[in-house]
Amino acid sequence: MEEAFEKSLRTFSQGEIVNGTVIDVRGKEVIVDIGYKSEGHVALNEFDEDNRPEVGSQIEVLIEVLENRDGQVELSHERAEFKKNWDKINSICEEGGIVTGRIKDAVKGGLIVNIGVEAFLPSSQVDVVQPHNLDALVGEKMEFKIVKVNVERQNIVLSRRELIEEERSAKRAEMIGGMNPGVIIKGKVKNITDFGAFIDLDGLDGLLHITDMSWGRINHPSEMVQVGQELDVVVLDINKDKERVSLGLKQKTQNPWELIESKYPLGTKVKGKVVNLVSYGAFVELEPGVEGLVHVTELSWTKKHTKPSEVLEKDQDVEAVVLGVNKDEQKISLGIRQLEDNPWDAAETKYAIGSEVTGKVRNLTSYGAFVELEEGLDGMVHVSDLSWTRKINHPSELIKKGDEIKAQVLEVDRENQRISIGVKQLDTDPWEKIDEIYKVGQLVKGKVSKLASFGAFVGLDHDMDGLVHISQVSEERVDKIKNVLEVGQEVEARVIKIDRSDRRIGLSIKAAGYDEEQIKKEQEQLDQLMPGEDLVALEHAFDNLELNKDEDKKESE
Repeated sequence: MEEAFEKSLRTFSQGEIVNGTVIDVRGKEVIVDIGYKSEGHVALNEFDEDNRPEVGSQIEVLIEVLENRDGQVELSHERAEFKKNWDKINSICEEGGIVTGRIKDAVKGGLIVNIGVEAFLPSSQVDVVQPHNLDALVGEKMEFKIVKVNVERQNIVLSRRELIEEERSAKRAEMIGGMNPGVIIKGKVKNITDFGAFIDLDGLDGLLHITDMSWGRINHPSEMVQVGQELDVVVLDINKDKERVSLGLKQKTQNPWELIESKYPLGTKVKGKVVNLVSYGAFVELEPGVEGLVHVTELSWTKKHTKPSEVLEKDQDVEAVVLGVNKDEQKISLGIRQLEDNPWDAAETKYAIGSEVTGKVRNLTSYGAFVELEEGLDGMVHVSDLSWTRKINHPSELIKKGDEIKAQVLEVDRENQRISIGVKQLDTDPWEKIDEIYKVGQLVKGKVSKLASFGAFVGLDHDMDGLVHISQVSEERVDKIKNVLEVGQEVEARVIKIDRSDRRIGLSIKAAGYDEEQIKKEQEQLDQLMPGEDLVALEHAFDNLELNKDEDKKESE
């Protein structure tokens, strides 16, 4: 009676913290008797799952509304705890302390955490890597660090990330302190870049560079590792100040270059696969981690290849011969042409100087013609070795591509892989018996074969040409040779000069009707030309001769 009477005399006010007895749990509410005329209601989600109130238990609550529209008392257990624990939380914050709490709800920008009072955990502070689904963390109990407290607003900001980073930093320092180069440790591929892969070593990141992934050639780290893959890696180097660790994968196996010289002695025939083609050659993989280079010059004895793709393809299986090994620089030189006999070794015997050969014209250039003597072996006829008598400006004047011709071997240069051959050498040089063929004063016939600004070339017997200077075409002055002569025109002319040293025959059309005295006079004038001058100089000489004749004529008048 006395207790009931005392309760009836007690007064209650909003914001007050009072003790109450749990009398029931209905749905999402806890019914609490605080000694007021009506029962109070507390939301069930204000209690931790592992600390739900039982009927008959005593709890502290804060009166939020003494009587709502339904005459009920609205209570809050959390606010009571918050108010009661605020001084304690503030003290912990000042010390930079750590609290334990349960994530109550996910809201915009982060999470609400119950640490005795409600606190806010921004999403950026949840973990080192921000989680995609915050709702999945609701109900989780964990430790947090208080990073900010606003006393006036009674607002607390937490960080889980700082605790994780501190733990990882301590763990990294411990790991690096106990780590030594050469040890093998486990890790997981965290990220892949063009230059390598970052490996998570249980909180410590290590770099596995692309050059330390394989003894062989790889184009990208993704060929060797994948994100999330677990690996056993070798510690290569440790920078304790910067907390950096260099890792290796290939170092788990022996370097194949260690015994390379004994494994691939010079002259050994090897098999491999073409793994890369470059402008200067092809790289051939002989075994994982060991590649040899076939230089473009080592592809054929006879053909001048400009790029290896003319002969080889990537991934093609090939045979080769070891030409050189450099262990220090990890290089092996290979040759493919060495698998066959070098045709140039027998060229000096097979194509003796002076012997006659037959071949097909394979190509024409401005300086001569290439004649195929056998598969991959050419002889070259210089334009000057096509004719004893004719001045040939281009070989196409006498031969064409595809023609089969005979020639004589003039020289074999094995070192430079050249065979010089000549066509004219198969015949006797007509200039050796020129006195028997043509004489000065002789009347000849022929066809105009070529016109030049200074005169015309006339084709004569014995495959020889004579030159009719423009001054020797007519008694009248000729300004342009094409005005009086044309190619193919048959003319009659008189031989007025034979120059053995320059191998030239001078003709005169206008002198065809001269008598001996006139011919002699014309020859004397031609003798004024300097021997050895080319045809252009000859033109100027004849011009001077004409001027002298004109001056003599004027003086006689």
